[in-house]
Amino acid sequence: MAFRKALKRTAIIGGGAVATVFGLSQLIEYRKTQARLAHVAAEAELRVPFADEFPSRQAQLAVLQNTEEFDVLVVGGGATGSGCALDAVTRNLKTALVERNDFSSGTSSRSTKLIHGGVRYLQKAIMQLDYEQYMMVKEALHERSNLLEIAPHLSAPLPIMLPVYKWWQLPYYWAGIKMYDLVAGVQCLKSSYVLSKTKALEHFPMLKKDKLVGAIVYYDGQHNDARMNLAIALTSARYGAAIANYTEVVHLLKSKDPQSGQEKVCGARCRDVITGQEFDVKAKCVINATGPFTDSLRKMDNQETKNICQPSAGVHIVIPGYYSPDNMGLLDPATSDGRIIFFLPWEKMTIAGTTDSPTSVTAHPIPGEDDINFILREIRNYLSPDVEVRRGDVLAAWSGIRPLVTDPNSKDTQSICRNHIVSISDSGLVTIAGGKWTTYRSMAEETLDAAVKAHSLTAEPCKSVGLMLEGAKGWTPTLYIRLVQDYGLENEVAQHLVATYGGKAFDVAKMAQVTGQRWPIVGKRLVSEFPYIEGEVLYAMKEYACTAIDVIARRTRLGFLNVQAADEALPRIVQIMGKELGWSEEKKTAELEAARKFLYLEMGYRSRSEQLTKTSEINLDNQEVARYKKRFHKFDKESKGFITTVDVQQVLESINVHIDENALHEILNEVDLNKNGQVEIDEFMQLMSAVKKGQVSDSRLAILMKTAEETLNTRGPVTVDRSGGGF
Repeated sequence: MAFRKALKRTAIIGGGAVATVFGLSQLIEYRKTQARLAHVAAEAELRVPFADEFPSRQAQLAVLQNTEEFDVLVVGGGATGSGCALDAVTRNLKTALVERNDFSSGTSSRSTKLIHGGVRYLQKAIMQLDYEQYMMVKEALHERSNLLEIAPHLSAPLPIMLPVYKWWQLPYYWAGIKMYDLVAGVQCLKSSYVLSKTKALEHFPMLKKDKLVGAIVYYDGQHNDARMNLAIALTSARYGAAIANYTEVVHLLKSKDPQSGQEKVCGARCRDVITGQEFDVKAKCVINATGPFTDSLRKMDNQETKNICQPSAGVHIVIPGYYSPDNMGLLDPATSDGRIIFFLPWEKMTIAGTTDSPTSVTAHPIPGEDDINFILREIRNYLSPDVEVRRGDVLAAWSGIRPLVTDPNSKDTQSICRNHIVSISDSGLVTIAGGKWTTYRSMAEETLDAAVKAHSLTAEPCKSVGLMLEGAKGWTPTLYIRLVQDYGLENEVAQHLVATYGGKAFDVAKMAQVTGQRWPIVGKRLVSEFPYIEGEVLYAMKEYACTAIDVIARRTRLGFLNVQAADEALPRIVQIMGKELGWSEEKKTAELEAARKFLYLEMGYRSRSEQLTKTSEINLDNQEVARYKKRFHKFDKESKGFITTVDVQQVLESINVHIDENALHEILNEVDLNKNGQVEIDEFMQLMSAVKKGQVSDSRLAILMKTAEETLNTRGPVTVDRSGGGF
C-alpha cells in the first residue's frame, strides 16, 4: 500500500524519481504485473459472441437493419472510429459502426507508420514552456507502450538515428532526447545513446560522412497501420459490435425531445454502397469520427455550424530497401524548409516522409510531383554521394490528409488545436476530431466518457487498456517455425503471415493452395518478390474485403510497397475474388479498372510513368546515341524504325531465352508511350535518356535488351574453320 501511495506522489515527474527511489527493474515489473492483472480481469468480464468466426458482412448489415435501437452508432472506420466502437462494445453498450469506404481507407492507412510520443512536440513544450504540449507527449508515450503490448505481431520498437553535423548540436540534441526518455519513464522502450562517427557509419553505412560529428539513437514504435486499424475493428466485431464497411450515412435522423421540444439526433439513414439499399439505424448516441470529413457530418446536423477541420497533406514515398539498414531509421530534424523528414525501414522497403502542406478535403488524395522531389532532395542531403538517389527508384507514393482542428469553443477560431477535441452539439451529436494515430485509444475513451455522460447511457468503465487485439493471442516471436513445419510454407512467407495475422496465421495457412512443387508445399505467391500468397485473398474476404483495392491496399500492403508489382498481381486477385463472390465478367473488368486507377492516381503510378513522357528532350551525347542505336538495330533487323514483341522474341530465342508472350507484351507496353503496340526508336532513346538521368530505374525492357546485346557480342559470329571450311 505504501508503495502505491509513493508511486502516486511521484508520478508527475514522468517516472524518473520513482525509478530512482524504488529501482527501475522493480518498478517495471510492478507495472507489468498490474497491467497483466488488469488485462486478466478485463478479459474475464468480457463476453465474446464471435470467438470462432466473424459474422459475414451481410449478417452485419442485417443486424444494423433489424436492431430496434443501438446505444452507440459510430460513423467512421478509421483508427479513432474503430477505437470508439471497441471501447463502447467492451463497456457493454450495444454498438454499431458504419464506414462509407473500407476500414482504414483514409488517413489511417497513409501514416508514417510510427507509434510515437512526438520528439518535436516535446522540443516545443520545453522551448515554449508549454504544459499542454508536455502532457500530449506524456499521454502519447503511455499509449505507445500500450499499443506495443496489445498488438505485438503488428508493432515493434524501432531505433531511430539523429545524425549530428555540428559539435554544438550534440549536447543540445542529447539533452532533448534524454528528456524524451525521462518523460516516458518506465515506459521507455530502450534508453537512447550516443554514437561516434565511426559507429554511426557502421550502423548506417549509407550516411554522408563529410562533417559528420556523431549521432544519437533513440527508440520509438513502428507498426503496420492499416492492419492495426483492421485489427481494432475486427476485435470490436469479435465482442459483438455490428460493423459494416461500404455503408455511408445519407443523412442524420432526428426526433423531438419530449421534455425540451428540441430536435435530437437519434440515428442515421444509411446506404449500402455496393447494393444501393437504404435503411435506418436508430441509436441513442451518434459519434462523428470521420477524420478529414468531420465538418461534412457536422453540417448534416446543422448547416450553420462553422468548419473546424484544417486539412494538411502529408506525402510519403517508398524506395528500395537498400537505401536504409534493416533495423534502423533516420530522422532529419531540420530540412531546407524547417519540416521534419523520417527515413525508415518498413516491410523490407524504405519509407520516407512526410510533407506538410494545406490541402482541400478529398476521398482520393494524390501525391504531387513537387512533394516527391522535395523528399528526394532531402534524402540526398543526408546520404553518401556514393548512393545515387534516383527519381526512378520511387516504387510507390501516397498522400494522407491529416485532420488538424480548431476548437469550436475557442474565441480565436484560427488557432489550430495541437491535440484533439471532443464536442457535443445542441442536438447531441458527439464529435471527436484531430489527434494522431498513437493516441486513438485514449481519444476513444475520452469520447465515450463524454457520450455516456451527455446521453445518460448505462455503461461500465473503460476496459481497452491492455485489451489484446485480433491476432495478438497465441503470437510468439517463433510462431512462424510451426507454420513452416506444419504446412510446408516458405520461411519468408511464414514470417510474413505471423507478422500480419499473429495467432490467426494458421487460419490463413489452411487456405493456402498446394504448389505441386517439392518446396514450398503450399503457398502460391501473388508476385515472386513479395511474400503475399493467394490464400490471403480468400482470408481477406473473411475480413470484410469487398474490392480488389481492399486487398492490395489494406489487407496486404502491396499497393503501398510497389505499384508495378501490385498491378501485376491484380488479375489473379480479381480472378480469386470473382470466383468466391460470383462476379460477372463485367464486374471483374470494372474491378480491375478501378484498382488500376487507384494505383495510377493515389499510389503514385502516374508520377512514375510520367517520368518518360513529361519531357521530349533526349539528353544523350553522340557516343551514347550511337551505342543505343546499335543496340536497337540488333532487334530491329529489318530497319523498320520500331520493334514489336515478335522482334524481341526472335532475338531472345536465338540466345536460348524464353519469355511468356503476355509477359513480353507487358514489358514493351511500359515503354510504348503512344500505345500503338510497338516501341519506336525515339521512344527507346527517350527511355535510355530517362534511365541515364535516374528518372526511370529497373526498366525491364532496357535491362533485357542490354543483357541480350552483351550475350550476342560475347558469342560473336560462328566460324566454320574447325569443320574444314564446310562442304
